[in-house]
Amino acid sequence: MKKLSIVIPIYNEKNTLRKLLAQVQAVELPLVKEIIMVDDGSTDGTREILTEIARETEKESVKIFFQKKNQGKGAAVKRGFLAATGDFIIIQDADLEYDPKQYEKLLDPIQQGEADVVYGSRLLSSEAHRVLFFWHSVGNKFLTTLSNMFTDLNLTDMETCYKVFRREVLDSFKHKLESKRFGIEPELTAYVAKGKWRVYEVGIAYRGRTYAEGKKINWKDGLAAIWYIFKYNLFK
Repeated sequence: MKKLSIVIPIYNEKNTLRKLLAQVQAVELPLVKEIIMVDDGSTDGTREILTEIARETEKESVKIFFQKKNQGKGAAVKRGFLAATGDFIIIQDADLEYDPKQYEKLLDPIQQGEADVVYGSRLLSSEAHRVLFFWHSVGNKFLTTLSNMFTDLNLTDMETCYKVFRREVLDSFKHKLESKRFGIEPELTAYVAKGKWRVYEVGIAYRGRTYAEGKKINWKDGLAAIWYIFKYNLFK
């Protein structure tokens, strides 16, 4: 039976961590699940919860890694990629904005032999979406459009967390990844485009959260993403 590696970067998510893990474990798939949780230097009690989880679960099904200090989502994702042994790999945030029940539809184009990479688009779906920040949506569309201009892809949601890769795709560039924070999204997209891999998008549900609820990305990350789009498409 083939295996799905679920890479979960984590930073200060003590309130959602156990619920997210339960949701991931509850998803029924015709695949073996390898859950890889990477703590990125949390200081809110998340690390203690992960230590408890490590004692409670089988090491074969849940692998837990601790970064020595906070580096950012990109660094945690790369750590998870390097540890993944699955035939397919998906990124899952720990904040409950993305629902693991979507895995089946995200995996379908790959399992049907039509895609090498699948992006879960928050803009294509007719499913439920929480209504939140107007300027975030404007920024996301701008960054996606700018990325598309360099990659010649017609993505609608480059910044989405849900990206699924065939193992061969990740093996072609995972050791090259440099982005420490949210620049990982345009960096991954640039490498996928340069590899001429077959890319599909699937509409997904999205339940965003506010800054009071723990949202971390901000306008500085948006500005940095512009530089990363230029950097990874023109200079790498």
